[in-house]
Amino acid sequence: MAISESLHLARLAPAVGRLRMVLDSDTYNEIDDQFALVQVLLSPDRLNLEAIYATPFHNARSDSPGHGMELSYHEILRVLARMGVSDTGLVHRGVTEFVGFAKEARKAEAVDDLISRARTGESNQPLYVLAIGALSNVASAILQAPDIIDRIVIVWMGGNGPEWPRHFDQRGDFNLKQDIGAAQVVLDSGVPLVYIAAMPVASNLHCSVPEIEKYVEPHGAIGAFLAMRFKEYSNNHVGWSKRIWDMAPVGWMLNSDWAPSSLMPTPMMSDAMEWNMQANRHLMRYVGYVDRDPIMRDFFAKLVSFTT
Repeated sequence: MAISESLHLARLAPAVGRLRMVLDSDTYNEIDDQFALVQVLLSPDRLNLEAIYATPFHNARSDSPGHGMELSYHEILRVLARMGVSDTGLVHRGVTEFVGFAKEARKAEAVDDLISRARTGESNQPLYVLAIGALSNVASAILQAPDIIDRIVIVWMGGNGPEWPRHFDQRGDFNLKQDIGAAQVVLDSGVPLVYIAAMPVASNLHCSVPEIEKYVEPHGAIGAFLAMRFKEYSNNHVGWSKRIWDMAPVGWMLNSDWAPSSLMPTPMMSDAMEWNMQANRHLMRYVGYVDRDPIMRDFFAKLVSFTT
């Protein structure tokens, strides 16, 4: 299924007003998803969060993709509890297996919810899918219901930018390498996509322990929780800062001036995670830089207001 060029371009324009959105997150994989989720919840005037989906991941912190999804699901509940937000009807379990190179749609409550929400609402008001993990849930929804691509805009942080020298990191970004097949489905589907690379873009969003202790930790149960997650990530805090990658796409959604972007043809992605640039491909919006300071100031100020 394809959408018209005019609609596609309209969907890629920086949005105005209050945005319908869902958040797709591998929340327990690291510590950045928690910060991103909190910033979304602290921004109801701009972001109307309708649902949160737990995304699978598999690394040293999980026994399998499904176990990673379950860990993420419960981490989301912990964040919501510390913010006094009810999880009833809001949080949904995602798929337990990756889409993979076979491009096999997986079934899950999150996938069904995404399809249903994409098909509802006003046709001129798309559902923004803020994806900050592997694209397994999102790709499964597109594979099952390709008609939804004209009703959604995907904002994804994953992979390293086409301009990033591959020899700098042979492993690739975590969100991409977890489910390359799912990324290929999304890139090839024609869906309006706002793409934020890990390196060298979201990598600008970093914070240090002294900053966290001053501006985050004193502020309520959620501040203490985020500070704990931040500090426990490393045993050596001397000269150390932590990238909070997943705040980058939230920053673009809050204020596109904080994350300058331009239109470019959507690359193809090889099985080896190599970009294949072709001029005749459908367009995507590429965020080429994020301004760390206004995004962090927004987060700190909203956290203080929420807890006082």
